[in-house]
Amino acid sequence: MLVTVLAGGTAGYVLIEGWNAWDAFYMTVTTVSTVGYGEVHPLSAGGRVFTVVLIFCGVGTAFYTATLLATIIVEGGLHQRFEKRRATRMLEDINDHFILCGYGRIGSIIAADLHQQGVPFVVIERNPQRLRDAMERRWPGLEADASREEVLATAGIHRARGLIAAVGTDAENVFTVLTARVMRPDLFIIARVESDDAEHKLRRAGADRVISPYQIGANHMVQTALRPAVVDFVHLATSSERLDLSMEQVHIREDSALANHSIVDAGIRQRFGVIVVGIKRAGGAMEFNPPPEAMMRAGDELVVLGRTDSVKALEKDKGVVA
Repeated sequence: MLVTVLAGGTAGYVLIEGWNAWDAFYMTVTTVSTVGYGEVHPLSAGGRVFTVVLIFCGVGTAFYTATLLATIIVEGGLHQRFEKRRATRMLEDINDHFILCGYGRIGSIIAADLHQQGVPFVVIERNPQRLRDAMERRWPGLEADASREEVLATAGIHRARGLIAAVGTDAENVFTVLTARVMRPDLFIIARVESDDAEHKLRRAGADRVISPYQIGANHMVQTALRPAVVDFVHLATSSERLDLSMEQVHIREDSALANHSIVDAGIRQRFGVIVVGIKRAGGAMEFNPPPEAMMRAGDELVVLGRTDSVKALEKDKGVVA
C-alpha cells in the first residue's frame, strides 16, 4: 500500500504539474511523512487538490505501515524470522549428527545428554511449544512429522550418524523407523517402545536397537537395590557428568595398527593407560574381560575404560568412535 501511494503521488505530480520524477517523488515523500519542508515548486489549483487527496490517503497508509512494522518487531515476528533463517543454515551445515524424533520427557533428556557430550543433533517435533523450548536452547529443530521423507531429508538424514525415534506412540515410531530405513539402509536407528508387542514390529521396520524406558528403569532399580556399588561405578563410567572417566567403543579399521595383534602385544594399557573390558566381534559375539592374549581383528569393536584424554588419544591413534 505504501509503495502504491508513493508511486501514485509521484505520477500525479508529474502529470498535473509537469515536474520531473525526482521532484515529484521528493514532494510525495515529504507530504506522506508529514515532514513538509515546503513545496518544491508553486502548486496550481489542481496540484493543491491532489495534495489534499494524497495527504488523506498517504498519511494514514504511512502510519499504518509504521504501526505494522513496530508490531512485528515488538511481538517477536522479526526475531522469529531470523531464528528460522538461522535454524535453516544450521540444518544445511550440520554433519555426522543424530536425528532426534520427539522432544517429550524422554526426548528432552536425550537432547540434553547429547548436547553435554558435544554430539550434534537435530530435533523433529510436531508440538510447537516443545519445539520452541528446544530452539530456545539454540538447538536446531523442525516442526514437522518425523515419518515424512521430505522432513527427514531436510534434517540431513543422508549425512546423519544415526536416528533416535522417541515420539509419543509406538505406531509413530514404527512409521518413522520404516521411512528412515528405506531412505538410509545403513543408518543406525534406535527406537523407543511402549508396549511389549510393538518391539518385534519396530525390529521388522528396521530398528537396530529397541529400548523400553520402563523395562530399563525397572532393571536399574533392581540392580541398585542389589548391587549399588556396581551401579554407581557403571554410572560414573558412562555418565557425561564424569568428565575424567570415560567408557567408549573404538572401531578397528582395516588399516588400524591394532588389527591382527593381541591386546598385550599392542600395548594398549602401557601406551594409553586404558583397560579393554570387552570386545564385540565383527560377527556380533561379545567377549567380556578378554585375556591379554585375545586377538583383535578388523571390524571388531573394543569397549575401553579409562581417563577421557587417554581414550581420545587411543581413538585418534588407532581408530574412530563407532
